[in-house]
Amino acid sequence: MNDLELLLLAARAEFEAAPTPAELENAKARYLGKSGRVTELLKALGALPVEQKKARGAEINQAKTGIETALQARRDALAAADLERQLRAEALDVTLPGRRRGTGGLHPVSRTIERIEAIFGSMGFDVAEGPEIETDWMSFTALNNPENHPARSMQDTFYVDMKDASGRWLNLRPHTSPMQVRYARAHAAKYAGELAQGRPMPEIRVIAPGRTYRVDSDATHSPMFHQCEGLWIGENVSFKDLKVVFIDFVRQFFETDDFDVRFRPSFFPFTEPSAEIDIAFRSGPLVGRWLEVAGSGQVHPNVVRAYGLDPEHQIGFAFGIGPDRLAMLRYGIDDLRLMFDGDLRFLTQFN
Repeated sequence: MNDLELLLLAARAEFEAAPTPAELENAKARYLGKSGRVTELLKALGALPVEQKKARGAEINQAKTGIETALQARRDALAAADLERQLRAEALDVTLPGRRRGTGGLHPVSRTIERIEAIFGSMGFDVAEGPEIETDWMSFTALNNPENHPARSMQDTFYVDMKDASGRWLNLRPHTSPMQVRYARAHAAKYAGELAQGRPMPEIRVIAPGRTYRVDSDATHSPMFHQCEGLWIGENVSFKDLKVVFIDFVRQFFETDDFDVRFRPSFFPFTEPSAEIDIAFRSGPLVGRWLEVAGSGQVHPNVVRAYGLDPEHQIGFAFGIGPDRLAMLRYGIDDLRLMFDGDLRFLTQFN
């Protein structure tokens, strides 16, 4: 056995004995590095006669190839062993139950608003949308609120650092009634020709659900809350129609006839006469309690004029309900703040 065969055997033995990739690379350096044994043999070729150089060089290269092959084989073996250890460490027990990915669901207020929209949609009401930052005129003036009305104070309404064309501060809408005003004015403009010629205008039936903002916070109030305003304007729409529509809505929303409704006289600047609407269930956990669920009334003539209509010919009613409060009643929630804390333990029970 010549020296090159012995060199190859020695290299293979060292490579096989290397327990880690780092030690393997150290062994490689002893054979194939800049000062390695193979490199030294190649350098020594220069001292040989020309006739021996070619044969000796071929033998050394053959041994070098064998050493490189052994090196790569050991690298692969160490990598395979490392992968095997990793797989054992990260092994999965496929007999365990799988981890199901949770599915999302609608917020109870979103469910409530969708239900409100569906019920009033079945009665022929459109759904209006509008901006959450409103002008003073849309929020108050068009709704017959006098200049000194408490609702216009900063203690009740959030104002933003912007002004409208008249120089008044803009506000976060305190109710969704401005959406009624916008819808009615657009409707009146669309049928202005018919009105000018004395022809009847199609009735306005619209609800306006959305977020609203007031300076208020406790167990039944939140600075951000939801409202749904309703409006029905025509040539012969009466308070009787309001009662029929609202009682039918309550019946469908709560899926029961086992309740009483009362219209309690009240005052709102934008309606005259006005009434608070209360309901009392005849059975269940809320039996015997009158619960205020809406404000309502015949639309004030000044508001009808703000719509761009003639109160001598177009009359009707408006109402405002709180989807948050209806959600609390429907789902038995006793603290409004729970719905806006973002606690999944609370919210997932409604999915």
